[in-house]
Amino acid sequence: MKQIKLKQKSLILAQQIFKNMKFLGNVLAVIVGLLIFSVISFFFFAGLIAVISSSEEEVKIKENTVLVLNLEGRVLAERSNEDDPDFSSFGLISTVPSIGLTSLKNAIRTAKENDNIKGIFLKAGTLMAGQAGIKELRDELLSFKESGKFIISYGELYTENGYYLSTAADEIYVNPSGMMEFNGLASEILFFKGLFQKLEVEPEIFRVGDFKSAVEPFMLDKMSEENRLQTESFLTDLNAFMLNEISESRGINYNRLKEINAQMLVRRMKDAEELKLIDGLWYEDQVIDLMKQKLGLEKEDKINTINVSRINKAVKPKSRSSKNRIAVIVAEGEIMGGNADNLISSERFKEEIRKARKNDNVKAIVLRVNSPGGSALASEVIWRELEEARKEKPVIASMGEVAASGGYYIAAASDTIVAQPNTITGSIGIFALWFNAKGLLNNKLGITTDVVKTGEFSDFLSPTRRVTDAEKEIFQKQIEDGYDIFLSRVAQGREMDKEDVMKVASGRVWTGNQALENGLVDVLGGLDEAIKIAATKAGVADDYRVVYYPEMKSWFERFISQISNDVQAYYQQKKLGNFYPIYKQIEDLHKYEGIMVRMPFDYHIQ
Repeated sequence: MKQIKLKQKSLILAQQIFKNMKFLGNVLAVIVGLLIFSVISFFFFAGLIAVISSSEEEVKIKENTVLVLNLEGRVLAERSNEDDPDFSSFGLISTVPSIGLTSLKNAIRTAKENDNIKGIFLKAGTLMAGQAGIKELRDELLSFKESGKFIISYGELYTENGYYLSTAADEIYVNPSGMMEFNGLASEILFFKGLFQKLEVEPEIFRVGDFKSAVEPFMLDKMSEENRLQTESFLTDLNAFMLNEISESRGINYNRLKEINAQMLVRRMKDAEELKLIDGLWYEDQVIDLMKQKLGLEKEDKINTINVSRINKAVKPKSRSSKNRIAVIVAEGEIMGGNADNLISSERFKEEIRKARKNDNVKAIVLRVNSPGGSALASEVIWRELEEARKEKPVIASMGEVAASGGYYIAAASDTIVAQPNTITGSIGIFALWFNAKGLLNNKLGITTDVVKTGEFSDFLSPTRRVTDAEKEIFQKQIEDGYDIFLSRVAQGREMDKEDVMKVASGRVWTGNQALENGLVDVLGGLDEAIKIAATKAGVADDYRVVYYPEMKSWFERFISQISNDVQAYYQQKKLGNFYPIYKQIEDLHKYEGIMVRMPFDYHIQ
């Protein structure tokens, strides 16, 4: 009896402990929830106060001021909201801050025209951007120098692209213990054939075009000869263009610069100084003293500085009062169906284009494309809406970093296509990807399936078995029909014979220079050139204002919608480290639904 009572008491005690633990767990959960809510509330109100105070504050540019362009570690985007609070500095979410190309260009122009601005202090060694974006920003800096004002660049680390931009400066200085990358361009591609073999997953590939290599990572373990040819071709052209511009800015013979670059002759920072790639190995305080001398200040004096957001608030655009509008529709990201943010979703952009078309004050449309492509169906939906707009007013395409595959598809609806010499474009081809997971399910997971169907093709392209020859024939025909439509859209827009389009299509990627030679591009230039062409065609070249579509959401709307994704991405990056890019590429496979017009994978040129 004693033993039974002891057991009962022990059971009661255990239950009590369990209840207490459960209670403590609930308390802990409440505390954590309150903590998270408090943190979010803090950032909300801090950001709200910052935005309100900054919007009410009148910004005046003092005499003898230097514009500071601190682009270190930032991603160059088409647009960014200058009033966004920087949450990353508080350590809540570890997102890479972006900065808008449009905002930067406006700031540099204001600095050029304002007599109180005497120069620019550029810190852009680790700016993350493609070469076409850098070209556009670099041209703006070169235009600034025409005013006779100085640009001084300083950094502790210079990537190849960061150095390319910084060569627009009069003088470049690097920390004596810094580093510099100047060894040519490379594009490395991940291949997953071995992974799928281990998982017993069989990719089913459908494509048209010898150069349409977006599916190669799933069927090969290295580049095809066709893909290697096109990659070498456009990388060589990009590198030669960059070296030519650096040669002009630094006054170094092109052939000598090419040798320095190809053989990576900059292996110590002293090499960069001796080879005249930089002007000195200085610390930042020494560079600041140099600027004080240029400003006529004493060493103990403080330099008046202003940043991008403040200088843009100080001066309002002169054309703001005009009723004539040029609508710039910014199409940045992958092309997909639906109505999602942060990509080119067909329903959303169809409405934006229609809104600009029906607005009588909008005299012309400029489609700013920065996209590797995506869904063929979504591209066709957007193309159709642009084609309708083209019947009523001029439509001009401006290509940014990348305007390929679906990005080129939608650009083909325009009257004129403008691209930078180092824009990545073309890739006129089509593919589809399907996976047979029967081996993974049966042999790895022990899962089997069975099916009842009313027709021969009722389970068409089932992922639990191999695709039959009949199914392959049907789907391949659909792919070929889609390719024929793509060719027709390009031929119609470019006023070319379909046979001539086929010679430069087949999924091949071109630079803007090469695309101009092949008739795929009309004019070399940036967004400003495209806007001028649009205004001229619309007959409003002397009186117009620029408006941007889609309208940017407030920082808080984007903060709430993105915080979950940002935290998840941050967690995955911390957990996977250097393997995160591989995980991300595999995770993105779910986007490849239906027939795709997309770039040959994501090029990371370094």
